[in-house]
Amino acid sequence: MLKQGVLPFTYELEPKECGMTGLAGLPAYLELAAVAKLPDSIERHLGSCHLKQQGWTDTQIIMSLILLNIAGGDCVDDLRILEGDEGLVKVLRRVGFTGHPRKERREQARRWRKECIRAFPSPPVVFRYLKNFVNLAEEQKCGLGQAYIPQPNEALQALGRVNPDLLSFAQKHSPQNEATLEMDASIVATSKQNALYSYLGGQSYQPLSVRWAEQDLVAYSEFRDGNVPASYQNLEVFQKTLAVLPGGVQKVYFRSDTAAYQEDLLSYCAKGQNERFGVIEFAIGTDVTAAFRQAVTEVETGDWQTLTREINGQIVKSGQEWAEVCFVPEWAAKSKNGPSYRFIAIRELLQQQAFPGMEVQLPFPTYRLGPKHYKLHGIVTNRELTGDKLIEWYRERCGKGEEMHSIMKSDLAGGQFPAAQFGANAAWWQIMILAFNLNSLMKRLALPASWGSKRLKAIRFGLINQAGRVVQHARQLLIRLSRQNPICLVFVGLRQRLRYLQMECDTA
Repeated sequence: MLKQGVLPFTYELEPKECGMTGLAGLPAYLELAAVAKLPDSIERHLGSCHLKQQGWTDTQIIMSLILLNIAGGDCVDDLRILEGDEGLVKVLRRVGFTGHPRKERREQARRWRKECIRAFPSPPVVFRYLKNFVNLAEEQKCGLGQAYIPQPNEALQALGRVNPDLLSFAQKHSPQNEATLEMDASIVATSKQNALYSYLGGQSYQPLSVRWAEQDLVAYSEFRDGNVPASYQNLEVFQKTLAVLPGGVQKVYFRSDTAAYQEDLLSYCAKGQNERFGVIEFAIGTDVTAAFRQAVTEVETGDWQTLTREINGQIVKSGQEWAEVCFVPEWAAKSKNGPSYRFIAIRELLQQQAFPGMEVQLPFPTYRLGPKHYKLHGIVTNRELTGDKLIEWYRERCGKGEEMHSIMKSDLAGGQFPAAQFGANAAWWQIMILAFNLNSLMKRLALPASWGSKRLKAIRFGLINQAGRVVQHARQLLIRLSRQNPICLVFVGLRQRLRYLQMECDTA
């Protein structure tokens, strides 16, 4: 026998079926989806659309793509890898994607003229299925030099109604009276021929997402072309997010960067124009205009207060100062009876001062006060918190939006798109959002508290990508793990918590 490599080991094929799987933790996500009734939600909303599926149900195709995201795949062709996992296929053939009784699974099997031997749909089937979400007439209205968001067709609208059901499930089992909403956009580079160019210069898409901080869930996400700016129609996105918040939420807060610094959005929140939530308290980054800089220069020296922060139990100076600024922009001065806004300035002395005549263009707003050069940032708010407490609350969003988009684009399949058509990619993005929220629910409701801060990559390494052997014995389906593997205790506790959630659902 020829040596395969340098080190003294050899790869061999198992002579017979052994039921091995390298994804022993993935069925736990399938079980959570069943407890959350995610398959039922998919069938309820999309079943009436009568999409072309070639024998596969909407639930089977969409749940396959959700599991693909959780497992680490980032393209449709990676379904072949899942189909090649003998143990995982054995589990799916026994329990299906829905968790329904065996009788219902047999009824689904009758959709086939011949026996279906696959557990996952083939890539060509998925590509054809995604075309159902394309609204060609609307997509033809997109083009360079104009910001336009194609109207979703009936199928894409139906897919968008699945995520609110996950929000309701989370609210039922982890109720929150408040919803702090954080809006953020992200550029996703792509080479798809129909993708438009963003302000960074490359072809891309630029989805706008709203995170529900207390639940760590994506409440709403709108897929957009790359040339649609982050500040485009933010009020409409915010209103749609408020509409999908589940019952029990009584108070809404809102925080965002300068992209949300828009008259209509600020007025909507401050005037309490939402019938359900009334006045919405917010903190939003302001545009540092010439007028704002001038107002900052007029602040008395004694009015600037040192901004501190706590590090390892000790209060230390941050090197920044804050002050209330007497500033009324033109749009806020149009009506004497309009809402009042507070403007807060945050400045930080630049450690390396530029020599006269050698100033350079810095990537952040600045202003000069005599010989000193400061980095400058502004916040507009309608909250009554003191300036330091408001800044602390506002900055709780910092890093969370970036982490959310990093998970979407790197840990999940949001960084790769399967098609040239906008609608197909929008559906791909929405399915990824479902996977994101399913994983967040797993951490929040089922996994031990120590796993709450883990990224999905770490959860794959420690939980999902575990080797196991799938065995059917005495009409039972067993997933056998290594005796020495300490993760067994995590699996037992996880499934007990899922069973408890199911009991809560049954008694509700």
